[in-house]
Amino acid sequence: MNNNNKYDLIIIGAGLTGLALAYFLRESGKSILILEGRKRVGGRIYTKRNANQAPQEMGATWLSNPHTSLINILQELGIEVFEQVISDQAIYEPTPTSPPQLVQLPPNDNPSYRIANGTSTIIEKLQSYIADDNLHLNEKVISIQEHDDHISVQSEKAKYKANIIVSTLPPYLLNQTIDIVPSLPSSTTQIMKQTHTWMGTSIKISLSYAEPFWRDKGLSGTIFSAAGPLTEFYDHSDIKDKNYAMMGFINDSYFSISKNERLQLIMQQLNKYYGTHAQNYINYEEKIWCNDSMTSTPYKDHLLPHQNNGHAIYNQAYFNKRFYIAGAETSRTHAGYMDGAVSSAKDISQRINNLQA
Repeated sequence: MNNNNKYDLIIIGAGLTGLALAYFLRESGKSILILEGRKRVGGRIYTKRNANQAPQEMGATWLSNPHTSLINILQELGIEVFEQVISDQAIYEPTPTSPPQLVQLPPNDNPSYRIANGTSTIIEKLQSYIADDNLHLNEKVISIQEHDDHISVQSEKAKYKANIIVSTLPPYLLNQTIDIVPSLPSSTTQIMKQTHTWMGTSIKISLSYAEPFWRDKGLSGTIFSAAGPLTEFYDHSDIKDKNYAMMGFINDSYFSISKNERLQLIMQQLNKYYGTHAQNYINYEEKIWCNDSMTSTPYKDHLLPHQNNGHAIYNQAYFNKRFYIAGAETSRTHAGYMDGAVSSAKDISQRINNLQA
């Protein structure tokens, strides 16, 4: 425990970027504190695990071969990946008035992969490198202030001093929910107000099953629909192919109805494709990300997906190189993806180390 509440580095957010940043700096000799507003680590990585069921991803799920920053850290941590099952055919529903049809998919030269035992595996592994005293959960930050010789953070529970603070919150959320004194430049805050939050409005759902009926002849576990509520759906069985599930997205306009209403609409849609097979699910899971106040806050203007993700303004440091904005949305490569989160953490760790060089 740091009795003076003074640290070399304070990281706001214990998602992938925050935990990876602490990991990259683990041998730097710096005292590091991570403040997380949720009661759990992981941020937008959130795997639901139930006994004798496939892990069900409610957040970030896929990676691909170009995602080298993520792949490198997975290999370093000894975490296995496996290829996402994509049928060579897909159920396609082009309009609400058109019947669903089975269409041939083109060969995929850049397959997607999933993390063995769930994406949360990387979060759990990174957390194992952090002492319990250096990670405070359920402690929301409310303000950041620059001082002559340090920078401070005020949470709902305590005040801390640091030489450097790194926010890993989505820039839009940071701008809307944390009071920064003095204010950041207007050129920065304007971009923050117009930066889309990855996963921020997504609704993810998953259904686990005893058998993968969608693999039967004339069917498919891959769905693309403009009719909804499901818009994309995929085979989500586990790495050993012993526990079976389907997982995907529903249109984000369905956030305001009840869980049971969403489920009934999903069942009606799946019944068109699979008949009564779809009704025999073991478990239903869902995550409405716009209802997660630690991820999302309502946009004041319409933002396009990935709008201003990777914007050059996020390369800047503030308050005499004491304050940095990191995270998936800020990365110069693969912004808005897990790889971007890791790449951002690697970049910030190098910049912090270079301050002492």
